[in-house]
Amino acid sequence: MSLFCCPLCAAPLTRTEKTYVCPKGHSFDRSREGYVHLLPANQKHAKDPGDDKAMAAARNRFLSGGWYAPLRETLCRLALTYAPSRAAVLDAGCGDGYYTAGLYAALAGTGQVEQMAGVDLSKPSLRWAARREKAVEFAVASVYHLPLADRSVDLLLNCFSPLALDEFRRVLRPGGVYLYVVPAARHLWELKEVLYEQPYLNKEEDIPYEGFSYLEVVPVETVLELPDRDAIRDLFSMTPYRWKTPKAGAARLEELDRLRVTAAFRIHVFRRDPG
Repeated sequence: MSLFCCPLCAAPLTRTEKTYVCPKGHSFDRSREGYVHLLPANQKHAKDPGDDKAMAAARNRFLSGGWYAPLRETLCRLALTYAPSRAAVLDAGCGDGYYTAGLYAALAGTGQVEQMAGVDLSKPSLRWAARREKAVEFAVASVYHLPLADRSVDLLLNCFSPLALDEFRRVLRPGGVYLYVVPAARHLWELKEVLYEQPYLNKEEDIPYEGFSYLEVVPVETVLELPDRDAIRDLFSMTPYRWKTPKAGAARLEELDRLRVTAAFRIHVFRRDPG
């Protein structure tokens, strides 16, 4: 059986070599890379939702270069700490699968994972993800309409993706753990100094969400020495700044041959309340 359920009738899906099928006969083809499209037309708010091909490729190059390895290593440590044995794990907004694959490898090494899935709106991103880790199921889907059954997940990762609290509460089992990654105050500060006349610090807030209890907040910070224009462009292209940078700031960025920049994250760790 699959961790996914049918987006049309909510029945469990069975995965075959080429399709996903539910007992009512709804069938969904698997792509050449292995992911499946589980986003109904009425949930699709753009022709090609999510990151486009260029943005997905930039993120894949940058993350595959190991620049955010300290964040992935910390997430793996937290997953090993909080996941039960034979856990069901979901990466909600998995992108190119960099963190998904890291968590899977760590948990598989200790026998703590039975099923793992990742969802994202971006087909170009999922092509990278499905190639990165064949043992994980990947689907085109919205985090606001997760194709998973109620209380089916033990550990949920949400890294720089939309906060779909109602869905996260629904799919997490009572006692399940939610890892929520957000930027810390000075994340990419030096990049923002180049892009904007008046850069701003990110807000750092510890917000109690209904149905969840805080376990801890884990900071991760590292300094990146980006050696060339390609690495700088890839970092810029995978951030929201790509869409909201003034032309003058983008021009200043193009002139850089190297960049020393701070990467700073906060991982909020929650437990799903009983009931």
